[in-house]
Amino acid sequence: MQTTHSLLMIRPTRFSFNQDTAGNNSFQRPAGLAEDVQAKALEEFDGYVAALREQGVQVLVHEDGAAPHTPDSIFPNNCWSSHPDGTLVLYPMQGRNRRLERFKGVLAHLHEHYQVARTLDLTPLEQEQTFLEGTGSMVLDRQQRICYAGYSSRTHARALDQWVDHLGYELCAFHARDRHGVPIYHTNVMMSVGSRLAVACLQSLDVAQERAALRQRLESSGKQVLPLTWAQLKSFAGNMLEVHNRAGEPLLVMSRTAWRSLDAQQRQLIERHVQPLPVNIDTIERIGGGSARCMLAEIYLPERQPQLEHSR
Repeated sequence: MQTTHSLLMIRPTRFSFNQDTAGNNSFQRPAGLAEDVQAKALEEFDGYVAALREQGVQVLVHEDGAAPHTPDSIFPNNCWSSHPDGTLVLYPMQGRNRRLERFKGVLAHLHEHYQVARTLDLTPLEQEQTFLEGTGSMVLDRQQRICYAGYSSRTHARALDQWVDHLGYELCAFHARDRHGVPIYHTNVMMSVGSRLAVACLQSLDVAQERAALRQRLESSGKQVLPLTWAQLKSFAGNMLEVHNRAGEPLLVMSRTAWRSLDAQQRQLIERHVQPLPVNIDTIERIGGGSARCMLAEIYLPERQPQLEHSR
């Protein structure tokens, strides 16, 4: 199944600008003087959760701990991913303070409430300065088992090869760069793949052969491609995620910044396939440099069945 109706989100405790990741994330912007970033982030986060739940999406909220300080905890999809066969994957992170997110209770919660059949731990690659930041680095077509990935300082070929080898995916890799020729830090900033629709900033692939190959692979896998402009890329229009509600109805989650950047024809195309769900996360986007998709960790693990007491 390409999408899930079960998501995990991390409610922030000390959300702030992360200096540790700002070097290669051009989307981050420092907070203004005397700006109460934490209060604004909490308001936006709670509104986001409410919007998903109102549409019938199951959202598990994990409260972040104050210590150690991990300003990017709100973006949990980079640290781990889960898969329907019970596989839990742990990822090698470039940002040092991001590695601390593993020890703040989320993984223990997953093991307690879901059936984890095996854990693929790629975190030792950090010692070799080799990184792969989860479903930020990779955009997955789970139906066709295709892994789309743009190489960057956070997405390394060796780690990708290990991942597709273990999970049994086909790799479609390329080089995506911004208008200044700098590699885009995460693939999920420039593209999204749903059940029938793919959104991608094809202009960011400056090698014509790679650009044509990406489009051809998307179309041959049954996706209609919605191309994005540079301005829409900068507005996080690539950072969308398709989910479904309890009734099985598809929703395409995005920020209101992303939705507002789309023209009428693009919006109509989306609405032919899914129901759009724009949410206000203006502060989180600006300070954190991540958007709606980054805040959602998809849960594909089977739930544990409650243990029944045996009667005597």
